[in-house]
Amino acid sequence: MNTKKIFTALLLFSLILPTAFALDNDESVCAVYFTGIGCSHCAHTDPVVLDTMPKTSNLVVVEYEIYRDAVNSRLMAGYDDNYNTGFGVPMVILNKDNVLLGDTPIITQLKKIINELGSENCPLVDGTSSSFEDLDITTLPGIPKIWKNEKILMSFGGGGNNEILKSLLIAENVSQVLENKSYEIIEPQAVPLSGAKVNFDNAVKISGWIFQWNGDGLESSGTIETGEENTTVVDTDSRDKIKLSTLCLIALADTVNPCALAVFILMLIGITTYDPSNKKRKVLYAGLSFVAAVYIMYFFYGLIIIRSIQLVETITNIRPILTTIFGTVAILLGLLHLKEVLWYKPGGLLTEMPMSWRPRVKKVMTSITSPKGAFFMGAFVTVFLIPCTMGPYFIAGGLLSVLELIETIPWLLIYDFVFILPLIGITFLIHFGFKQVEDVSGWKEKNIKNLHLITATIMMFIGFGILFGWI
Repeated sequence: MNTKKIFTALLLFSLILPTAFALDNDESVCAVYFTGIGCSHCAHTDPVVLDTMPKTSNLVVVEYEIYRDAVNSRLMAGYDDNYNTGFGVPMVILNKDNVLLGDTPIITQLKKIINELGSENCPLVDGTSSSFEDLDITTLPGIPKIWKNEKILMSFGGGGNNEILKSLLIAENVSQVLENKSYEIIEPQAVPLSGAKVNFDNAVKISGWIFQWNGDGLESSGTIETGEENTTVVDTDSRDKIKLSTLCLIALADTVNPCALAVFILMLIGITTYDPSNKKRKVLYAGLSFVAAVYIMYFFYGLIIIRSIQLVETITNIRPILTTIFGTVAILLGLLHLKEVLWYKPGGLLTEMPMSWRPRVKKVMTSITSPKGAFFMGAFVTVFLIPCTMGPYFIAGGLLSVLELIETIPWLLIYDFVFILPLIGITFLIHFGFKQVEDVSGWKEKNIKNLHLITATIMMFIGFGILFGWI
């Protein structure tokens, strides 16, 4: 009897054991997904690829967002070399025979391909592949996000324990995986998609990664420490934010440009010449009207610059080289202004108003007779400012183009306010009698090289900072 029971138990165990191993192997279809926050086509595919399908299928997605993370954009060259993918987004790479580019192919074909494959290794940038079970997450290049089921791993420093990280994505009970491990419970943060966000119920920070999931939270709370070396905490949202200091620095380089000051002074001379008996009041009203018009028009020019860059990116993915372009342009502008310091010549290319334009602009500006005229002239004359002031504005617009257009509005308002500050200051100096218009004009001419030197220094610092990641 005992022998029969033992035999029956062994038989049942032999039947159950393969099933247990099969569950543990967790066969998945692993895909690499390139996307960009702000890409209109990605707005169609992001919710499907990153949210819906990982929850409803065996799909594991290694996401690389390229518009906000320049390091991710450079990975596209490696994938193109080994998978012949091209450089467009949105793009899903399953293997060398299954690369889906564009929103319509992804939405219509991805689910069918996943069902046909059943399981598929993760395509790696060097052309090799690895099953998700054998994949070393800690060696993935760039700044990846890994989506599986209703969970996400987000790198903010890399490293960590590969087995623990993968177990977090696979295990049903997160508390068991984290038992006696070093981690910190944090507030869940919405994960941005293009045109949307995905929210999670729980979040922990663990060894260079943030792990978020839905469902039951942890049985413990607070921070559990085991004496491991502390990891420097980096806010994962920080790389999604434009640095205010950088934007203001670019605006400062824009505002000390002699071109803008020259046009403004011409307008003030016209007002005071027309009505010298009441010049203080006229200067105040006309100056503020002119500045208001420049502020408004510059704001709209900024929106046009940003939207133009975003539209170009929907046609061809230039983001992998955009950082290099902006940095190089800034350095070239700095060198042009430096040339004016060493070998000054009025009307320099992209540094001052062309000499051929000056007589016409002077005639128009000195004909202003009222604050109303100053406003309309301010709106009109910004066209003449474009050749000598739009270099820094183009760079600022490129940096802001990673945001949704509506999100750029407060940044543009700040930039343009910094740009007009010296003009406001000159207006009040003359109104309160501290300076005459002629004094300001003379000061500008006397310090023309110093103004170019300031602009050159700032632009070259910004250029090298962009190229080398200082700012």
